[in-house]
Formats: sequence, C-alpha cells, structure tokens
Amino acid sequence: MEQRAKEREQPLTFVLVHGSWADAGFWNGVAAMLRRMGHRVYTPEYPGHGSDPNKNVTHAMITKAVADFIIANNLRDIVLVGHSFGGSVVQKTAELVPDRIKRLVFMDGFVLGDGQSVVDQFPLPVQQMFEQLRQTSKDDSLVLPFPVFRELFVNLADIKLAQQLYNEAKPEPAKPAFEKLDLKKFYSLTIPRSYLYLTEDNLLPQGEGYGWHPHMSSRLGVFRLIRSHGDHMTYFRTQPGLLAQKLYEASRD
Repeated sequence: MEQRAKEREQPLTFVLVHGSWADAGFWNGVAAMLRRMGHRVYTPEYPGHGSDPNKNVTHAMITKAVADFIIANNLRDIVLVGHSFGGSVVQKTAELVPDRIKRLVFMDGFVLGDGQSVVDQFPLPVQQMFEQLRQTSKDDSLVLPFPVFRELFVNLADIKLAQQLYNEAKPEPAKPAFEKLDLKKFYSLTIPRSYLYLTEDNLLPQGEGYGWHPHMSSRLGVFRLIRSHGDHMTYFRTQPGLLAQKLYEASRD
C-alpha cells in the first residue's frame, strides 16, 4: 500500500494536442504551469499547422505525426490530452500507440462516434458555413469571420484580447474536419479516460443532440468528469494555472 501511494504522487507525463486554428504554442501557458507543478510536458506540432504552409493534409497524416512524436521521444505511461479538434486526433492516436498511454483526457475535445466527422458534430447551418468557407478558399482551408470567432470561441475575452487571439489564428486545413473516421478500434480500447468540461464554452450549442457534455462525453463509456470555468480558448491565455490544476485533477490516479 505504501508503495502504491508513493507511485500516485509521482509526476505525470503529459502530451498535449492542440485543436483547429491553433498550433503547439497554444499550450505555452498551461504547459509552463504543469512543468512548475513538477510534470513533464510535450506539445507536438502536426502537419498543416504551425510553420507548415501546406494545407493539403489528411486526418491520418496528423494522427501519424502525433504517434511518431510519442515513439521518437520514447514516451510511455503518458496522459494524452486533446483539446477541441485534438480530441479526434487523440482518438485515432490511441489506436496506434495504446500501450504507451496511461489515460486519455478530452478537454472540450470532440469525441466522435464511429463513422462520424468533426463537422458532423455541428448544427446544419454551421456545417453549411464551413462548407461555404471551404469552397471560397484558394487552398481548401477555413478562415473564420471575426464575429463567429469572437462569440463562439472567446466569449469570455474582452475585445482587445479577442482581436489578438483572432489575429494569431492561421487558416485551418479543411479536409481533416470533413473526414469520416473509422473508430471501431478506439471503441474496443480499455484505456482510462477523462472529460474536462469548460462550462462557458459556446462553440457547440448545449441543446439536445449537441454539446460537449453530456452529449459527446457520454460516448466514452465509464469516464471521469471534471468541470472548470472557461470558454473555448480564452482561459488558456488568461487562466493557465486554473486549467493546469484541472488537467491534473482529470489525469491523476
């Protein structure tokens, strides 16, 4: 018993996977706080994001890049965290390296059903907006209009911060969000999982048939639920200590 208690106090190893219209730098504040708490933290970048200008990428390319990062760094016993679109990446990455994962954490992350896409999780008018943005782009990418970003992604931010975060966002490759994913293997896995629900997140309508929790989270079966104040993006910049603590609560033994 003494040895088990000691093991529970050991620092965790986090691999943090960002979402759409973001890059690995999205995690800078939260990662710094987790490291200050004594944890090891890794923030892989994936194709079509960060400094990569190529928007012609697939969901499989993104997933493989994250799995390859985990293998290349010889990471084991990890807590694999997916925010937003990163939730779908975590699902498929878990299929590739299940033996290296201690726990999966979805941080207002998409939990897709087998055969679904990320775009499928939105109401029809939003799906149509994404399709229109895709059709009018020159490189099959999605650029959100500022009013949409302001009201849905950063509703807790003041206007100055909202504009700053919007200016930092880069065009998002469209293809991966529209791909319907085979997740049969994911749903056969028994890796422990948690859902960290940010209660003011306005990206998805919290109505019947939509929303982060309980609509999407319930697809995980038995899972740990942790709640925190926060919208989709603001608190990652303004309250990284709070989110780091909540991530720890979602991830500890």
